Amino acid sequence: MPTRFTLPHIDISALHISSEYTGSSTGGSSNPRIRAEHAAKLINELNAAFVAMEESRGHDERLETPAGGFVEVELKRGTNPTVLERKTEGIKPGAVKDTDNSRTVALFVPDHAREALTQILQDYRDGPLTEIAQKPPNASRVEPIEAFRRAHLGTFWTDDPDALPIDAQHEMWWAIWTHLDKEAGVEDVCRRLDVRAASRDRRMYFPEAVVIPVFARRAAIELMTFTAGVVDELRRATDNPAFFIDDVREEQHEWNDDLAGRIVWPGNEVPAVCLLDTGVNRAHALLEPALAANDQHAVNAAWGVSDHDGFGHGTAMAGLALHGDLTAQLADTSGRVLAHRLETVKLIPPHGADPNDPNSYGIITQAAISLPEIAQPERSRVFCMAVTNDRVSGATPSTWSAAIDQASAGTMIGDDEDSPKRLFVISAGNVPPVIDYGQMQPQDIYPAEDPCQAWNALTVGACTDLADIHDSGYEDWTVLAKVGALSPHSRTSVTWSQGRAPIKPEIVLEGGNRALSPSVREVLTLDSLCLLSTGKDTDARPLVSFHATSAATAQAARMATQLSAAHPEYWPETIRALMVHSAEWTTPMLAEFAACPGRREKYEVVRRFGYGVADLDRATASAQDHLALVAQAEIQPFRLQGQRKFNECHYYDLPLPAAVLEQLNNETVQLKVTLSYFIDPNPGFSANVDPQRYQSYGLRFDLRRRGETLERFRQRVNAAEREDGRAPPAHPDDDRWMLGPNSVSAGSLHCDVWTGPAIDLLGRDKLCIKPVMGWWRSRAARDIVNRRTRYSLVVTLKASDVEVDLYTPVRTIVDLSTVSVETQI
Repeated sequence: MPTRFTLPHIDISALHISSEYTGSSTGGSSNPRIRAEHAAKLINELNAAFVAMEESRGHDERLETPAGGFVEVELKRGTNPTVLERKTEGIKPGAVKDTDNSRTVALFVPDHAREALTQILQDYRDGPLTEIAQKPPNASRVEPIEAFRRAHLGTFWTDDPDALPIDAQHEMWWAIWTHLDKEAGVEDVCRRLDVRAASRDRRMYFPEAVVIPVFARRAAIELMTFTAGVVDELRRATDNPAFFIDDVREEQHEWNDDLAGRIVWPGNEVPAVCLLDTGVNRAHALLEPALAANDQHAVNAAWGVSDHDGFGHGTAMAGLALHGDLTAQLADTSGRVLAHRLETVKLIPPHGADPNDPNSYGIITQAAISLPEIAQPERSRVFCMAVTNDRVSGATPSTWSAAIDQASAGTMIGDDEDSPKRLFVISAGNVPPVIDYGQMQPQDIYPAEDPCQAWNALTVGACTDLADIHDSGYEDWTVLAKVGALSPHSRTSVTWSQGRAPIKPEIVLEGGNRALSPSVREVLTLDSLCLLSTGKDTDARPLVSFHATSAATAQAARMATQLSAAHPEYWPETIRALMVHSAEWTTPMLAEFAACPGRREKYEVVRRFGYGVADLDRATASAQDHLALVAQAEIQPFRLQGQRKFNECHYYDLPLPAAVLEQLNNETVQLKVTLSYFIDPNPGFSANVDPQRYQSYGLRFDLRRRGETLERFRQRVNAAEREDGRAPPAHPDDDRWMLGPNSVSAGSLHCDVWTGPAIDLLGRDKLCIKPVMGWWRSRAARDIVNRRTRYSLVVTLKASDVEVDLYTPVRTIVDLSTVSVETQI
């Protein structure tokens, strides 16, 4: 049966106007302090912290005495650490982390600035109240402070608390985060203490910080932190990636060459999936025509480019990324046309490489992506990576995930204004392949692994539709997961903080199932519950079973590249948006949503499945009853004009067909909105607890509400439309959004679905794209504050009745509007 998705998406890029924008104030604290008591307490604690700071410096003849030190500051939870910053005095916040009820900050205080910090507290205690607000001097700085304390090594440790070594002689690779102007100081101290710092090409550089891997004992790190004062934050050096590889069993087939002969192979000019993996065996008949020898690379030329992995992980990834699941393709006799090809970069060293090599996989990943770009600079590509940090949660930004965000945004070292934006497709991670059913744990306790938290990447989890067991000897076994449910292999981000971590994975695709024994004691991964792909051993096993999130990620990269081939005019941000926008939840997934008593519980469900199962047909084209409106636009979020301000927002006239909506009346329709953009990351210091410190800017969408006038809509979403000081007009929204506005926090992709009677969409034809805070506005130079950027918007209108023609009236509205705009120009 032919697909019903055959109509081109409708471009609404021209249907927006730009307007001056001002954000709304969030107000201040409703719990004022008793200032005399609060000031006295803080002054005493600060003096004690200064005494402790002197004591902790110690003395080591190899090191010079620093001109300052650290104190630990406890703030009210949610307080921006910049309230502590005094640039003129050199007072800088460093490591930031949250506890259940508060936020702690490692605050660097130069010796000469101690008096200035004390004076701030004294002025708060003794100074006159302000005339209008009747507040003490420095109230905004002092009242969020809960306490000053002595700094200790745990103050600087923002990784898993249990991973901080207790033994002073424990030796390992540490990731030292420090301000850019302290890099030379770290190098000097490492040289004096005779500890090993990674070379510059193994470091990561961000707008405010540099990350330096250092191999040292805890005692040396304490000297560097307290006696030398060059450490701002500490984490583990994340240089131990592991593949999502379970047992990949052989499944013999004799039709390999037959399929290769039925394929129309691609030319050199088509888009490519670039695999960052273990290399690929190019000799395979189903790979060689789409993988040129000069399109195979290695981070280290001495490694070679062929697949070194025992299971042939890279070669199996290549088969799925190029062809998809081979099971059905081998069984039919039809011809097939490929519109994309392959590139490979060996990212992982072969067995026997020096395990002590201080590889930073952030900088290695960035080096890896430059190789195919240099070799084929004109080619469009999608980067695919199913490599993760074993058992390292992606709950907060890491060096590796931030490096992927940088590369996606086109802002890594070596990039310039003409450098491309890049789409990364990466895996969420696998749960351990437990065999004893009694030892199995809920999948939600296994957090998705670093670097899948990268904001700009498309992260892929696994679902499964495989429910038929055909393996000999296992006829009486049953499947572990039901059709349409989460694959037993896939991790989730349910345990991540909803306010600070992006929703990951964004989509799920087939990753296979597992089988449960009749005795309910044993769990196995059987060949018939896997996908079929290309094998590394082309003579003995040209076809192998393959599964888990690696398989799902390879298929997602294939889909993204197919979409790019069909729509070369679309940006990487748009490809990502359409992939997510095409996703729909299965019946078992929707059942979990339906069982949720409230929105908070729905957030957990979406962190399990993402936005659903992606579909190439829906991503590529529209249908009469299911159409997509697509916009690609540039926006300038901020401006520096005397002071730093918001700059503009965009208002869209959505071409909703009023007559058709009236005709449908109470028939159910869906309006889905997806907003996609790439942020420039700034992962240093407080970025792990404050998304607005990590992102260069953020964007949000807001739809006109039922019964809301256009004037009140604009006043509600944009303070620039209101008289100075006026609060936004209240207008209740319906409760028909699946996730609601509180689901939109961290991340650079935002998606939600409105479901309700068609008649309730009448008059809701205005949508605003508006900026929110980011480091471009708060901490950047003039040329960065005034920088323009871009975003992609996809809006889908879907009817439950497939006989309804929504497409034609919408197409007519857009055509007339476009002619009107061109006439005005």
